[in-house]
Amino acid sequence: MVDAVVIGAGPNGLVAANLLADHGWSVTVLEEQPEPGGAVRSAETLLPGFVTDLFSGFYPLAAVSPVIAGLHLEQHGLRWCRAPLVLADPGTDGSCAVISRDVDETAASLDAFAAGDGDAWRRLYGLWTRLQDPLLGALFTPFPPVRHGLRLLARLGAGDALRFTRMALLPVRRLGDEEFTGAGAPALLGGNALHTDIGPDSAGSGLFGWLLCMLGQSAGFPAPAGGAGQLAGALTRRLRARGGEVRCGTRVTQVVVRGRRAVAVRLADGSSVDAARAVLADVDAPQLFRELVGEELLPASLTRDLRRFHWDNATVKINWALRGPIPWTARDAGRAGTVHVTGGMDAMTAFSAHLAMGLVPAEPMLVLGQMTTTDPTRSPAGTESVWCYTHVPQRTKGDAGGAGITGRWDDRDTQLFADRVEAHVERFAPGFGELVLARTVQTPRTMPQDNRCLHSGAVNSGTAGLHQQLVLRPVPGLGRPETPIESLYLASASAHPGGGVHGAPGANAARAAVAGRRPGKRALAAAARRLPG
Repeated sequence: MVDAVVIGAGPNGLVAANLLADHGWSVTVLEEQPEPGGAVRSAETLLPGFVTDLFSGFYPLAAVSPVIAGLHLEQHGLRWCRAPLVLADPGTDGSCAVISRDVDETAASLDAFAAGDGDAWRRLYGLWTRLQDPLLGALFTPFPPVRHGLRLLARLGAGDALRFTRMALLPVRRLGDEEFTGAGAPALLGGNALHTDIGPDSAGSGLFGWLLCMLGQSAGFPAPAGGAGQLAGALTRRLRARGGEVRCGTRVTQVVVRGRRAVAVRLADGSSVDAARAVLADVDAPQLFRELVGEELLPASLTRDLRRFHWDNATVKINWALRGPIPWTARDAGRAGTVHVTGGMDAMTAFSAHLAMGLVPAEPMLVLGQMTTTDPTRSPAGTESVWCYTHVPQRTKGDAGGAGITGRWDDRDTQLFADRVEAHVERFAPGFGELVLARTVQTPRTMPQDNRCLHSGAVNSGTAGLHQQLVLRPVPGLGRPETPIESLYLASASAHPGGGVHGAPGANAARAAVAGRRPGKRALAAAARRLPG
C-alpha cells in the first residue's frame, strides 16, 4: 500500500506525484506506455541523430508556470533553449510578422505592415506587464481564484476591469480589427488563438491569442535541450530522488471504490495497488468516469453531462528530417523556432469553418516547429529536425480539398493529407520538398495508440471553448479536481485550467488531496447519498 496512486505519467501526473512526495507521501505513478511523459516525449524516429518531439514541443506556459518553477527542475537536468526569434507568420510575398523577445524588433516587423501598429502592440504588451502576475496566478490556481482575482481587480480598477473583460470575450478577428491597421499583428493573434480549437470568429479567442502572444513576447516559446522528453525526464528523476515510484508498461483498468471512496486501482494483469489516502487520475474525464470508475457509481446528473462532453478538434502531426534549413521566401521565418503558416485571417476563418462543418480543410493552418533552429542538438550540423501539426474534424463528413480524404486515416488518407500539407509549405518556401530526407505522419488513428488520452488526436482533453471552461470544466458543477467519489481527484487537462504544459491541474489535484476537503460538500454529499454501496 502507498499513500497515493497516480494514474498516468504525463506532466500533470508527474507534477502531482512530485508535490505529494514533497509532503512526505509515498507515491506510485502507473503509466501504460513504455516510458513516462504522456504527450511530452521525444525519440529518434526518423533517422539516426534526428530527435523528434512525438507530440508537443514548445512550452511557453511551462516557462512562466509557478508550479514548474517551484520544482527547480534545472537541478535535475532540465535546460531550456530558445531560437533567435520566438514566432514568425510569413507571407508568400516575403513579408513576415514576427514576435521577438525584443519588443522593438516585434514592433518594427508590424510597422512594416502598417505604420503605428508597432505602438499598438506595445500598448497590448504594457497591459500584459501590468497584469501578468495576478493573471497567471488566477490561471494556475483552483477555481475560484479569489486572492489573485482581487489582485487583478486592484490593478485594473472597476472601469478598466470591465474593459478587460470585454477584450477577453472578443473574437480574435475583432480584437485585431480594433487594435491594428495592417495584417501582420492580427495574423499573430489569430495564429496563436488557433493553438486551441477556437476559431478566429468565436468569443474568447481574443484572450487566447493575446495571452500566447504576450507569453511569447515576454518569455519566448522555449524547448527542452535534447528533446521534449527531457522535461518529463527531469520530473521523473526529481520524483525518484524523493522516493516516488514510476512504473511504466502498467495499464490501470479500474478505480476500486468501496464505501463511496477510492481505495485502490486494478491493473490489466489482475493485480491491484492500494491507496491509503488518494487516487489521482491524469487521464481525460470521460475515460476516468466511464471506463475506470463506471457510470453506475456516479450521480445521474454527471453521467448525463458526460454525454455532452465536447472534445477539441482532432490532430494530424507530420515530422520531417531535412537536409538543410527550410528556404522560406520570408527570410525572418528561418530565424524563428515556431512558424505559423496561416495565409492570413481570412484563410484562418475558412480553415475553422471547414472544421466546424466536418470537412478536412483545403488549406490547413500549420503550427511548425524548427527544432534545430531552437536547439542545435536536435539534428546533425547543417540539417533541420522539423515537425508541424494541424487540426482536422473529429468526425469527417467530407474533404474541402476535393481529394476524397474520408477521415478513416488509413494509408491513403494519411499520404494524401501529408502531401497537401507539404504542398502548402512549398507555397511559402519553394524547394521545401527537395530537402525531405524522411517523413513520418501521426494521425487521429495512431495518436491514441501512443497515448490513450489523445482521443482522436484531441490534444487539450476537451475543447477550450467558453462553454467548457472554469466551473463548466469538464462538466457543469465540477470545476475543481475533487470528484463525487471521495479521495479520487481529476488531475488532467480535462480539469481547470485545461490544456497546455504548465502542471496546474496536477498541482491543484495534489493540493486538494493533501487538504483532504471537498468544496461544495453539501451538494456533493447529496449526490453521494444516491451512490450505490
